[in-house]
Amino acid sequence: MSQPYAVAAVAAVTAATVLVGALGLRISRTTSDFYVASRTVGPGLNAAAISGEYLSAASFLGIAGLVLLQGPDMLWYPVGYTAGYLVLLVLVAAPLRRSGAYTLPDFAEARLESARVRKLAGLFVVGIGWLYLLPQLQSAGLVLEILTGAPDWLGGCVVALVVTGAVAAGGMRSITFVQAFQYWLKLTALLVPVLFLAAAWLGDGAPRARLDAPAVFRDHTSVTIAETVRVEVAEPLTLTVTGRIDATAHRGAQVTLATGAHTVDAGTVLGFPAGAAVPERAAAGGDPLGWSQPLADGRDGRQLYATYGLILATFLGTMGLPHVAVRFYTSPNGRAARRTTLVVLGLVGVFYLLPPVYGALGRIYAPELALTGAADAAVLVLPERMLGGTAGDLLGALLAGGAFAAFLSTASGLTMSVAGVLTQDVLPARGVRHFRLATALAMAVPFAVSLVARDVPVADAVGLAFAVAASSFCPLLVLGIWWRRLTPPGAAAGLLAGGGAALTAVMATRAGAVPEGWAHTLAAWPAVWSVPLGFATMVAVSLATPRRVPPGAPAVLARLHLPEDLTAPERPRSPGPATTPHAPEARR
Repeated sequence: MSQPYAVAAVAAVTAATVLVGALGLRISRTTSDFYVASRTVGPGLNAAAISGEYLSAASFLGIAGLVLLQGPDMLWYPVGYTAGYLVLLVLVAAPLRRSGAYTLPDFAEARLESARVRKLAGLFVVGIGWLYLLPQLQSAGLVLEILTGAPDWLGGCVVALVVTGAVAAGGMRSITFVQAFQYWLKLTALLVPVLFLAAAWLGDGAPRARLDAPAVFRDHTSVTIAETVRVEVAEPLTLTVTGRIDATAHRGAQVTLATGAHTVDAGTVLGFPAGAAVPERAAAGGDPLGWSQPLADGRDGRQLYATYGLILATFLGTMGLPHVAVRFYTSPNGRAARRTTLVVLGLVGVFYLLPPVYGALGRIYAPELALTGAADAAVLVLPERMLGGTAGDLLGALLAGGAFAAFLSTASGLTMSVAGVLTQDVLPARGVRHFRLATALAMAVPFAVSLVARDVPVADAVGLAFAVAASSFCPLLVLGIWWRRLTPPGAAAGLLAGGGAALTAVMATRAGAVPEGWAHTLAAWPAVWSVPLGFATMVAVSLATPRRVPPGAPAVLARLHLPEDLTAPERPRSPGPATTPHAPEARR
């Protein structure tokens, strides 16, 4: 890929983000504009903005990488991301908008009349937001490193600076326009190149292979192993080795690997002949990509369990993502919130048709990425591999710009939601000035962690954030909206039991503190047990504390479920605790 074209594309996307954000800033006049866009964002614009921030690095790069690694075994992965909006549409969207809240902690306090539950919910918003921001920053570093050879921290630094400036300057009104623009940019960036790549594939005279067939090297290929990995060889494989395999050093020697697992040390260069099958990475505790093994064919059922764990996390975790929930507060009313969700289903569904195509083409034209640990880069390298020349450079630059837009849009929404909670529940005072201070803090922590935490696959990290969201806010929202007997002790216990257990399991897994086997599988994909745990704990503790049902619960539930024209009109409110819901808005 041509560096000048790619750098120019990234610079253009960054400049466009700043300019579109400036447009929103010019029409942002009140505090309500800044926090919730004065609740006047229509379904079309809001749906594009939600899709823009929801379709993150995991969608743009990670899904293609997973299909490259496993073939059709991972085609189910985007289903959970998309189907999660069905749950939002049926159970949450309209009531959440009618609550009149600004953040998930706002909703928790309004529904349960408890400042303690509010603070606990705020902690989970911050934790989920930071867990989700981490892969956005790391992926930005990966893209800029591939494009320019720059240090891998530089891309994250650029995203951090641009997002912090855009969110702090214009707030919700500004990033609404930015994220809507970035959705259409991302869709165009994937759609246009895939048309050329598909035409090149159809015009290629090479024999057609099934997607579920083992990936093979089309030509003689040399692969440099960046990190020590274990690989599985399905049948004896002869190749040229310069380095160490199975603790034996070789210098350009022909080596035949027997069927089974082999350890390849970092820095080893492997020369594969044309037609050789690409070895699969074997699951191992020290291999950051070990989780991405075929999930449906495990002899002991662990991989099948992991499949269902990911499906449940993505399906139920969508409603608990703080940057998605805050978007519904910008809708004019509950009906508009439902329409927004319906449009989002269409926009997200169309987008998810494209990344698997890149993954399938990557198995044919860039199979070595499965060994080097750079499978997430398949989208970026395909134009050069398949087309080359100026056409490949231009299409690669377009993809690079779209990938950078994915990082910017998702990071903007996450930063906005985390900063809102920090402003209301952590900083000593509220207001636009303190929100801007909170914005810097909301970005600084995950950026610092991204400099330390390495080798976390994009889709893996995002899946972990979904698991925590599904285990904490899914039970709180569903029971808070549909069950009048929920009590503050029950909500707090459920958040700690479900969300706390999922977060602990996730952190322990990432730290390598969980032994291999079923213990590791249960901790790495906790949604199967942590979501039911959250629901069961909320129900059991609430039934055990019937006297703690908030006295205002019937009135709040009526407001959540009745159409706006049957309830008292909502008066303007400035974002803040639910104990002062009708404070007049201040001018900026």
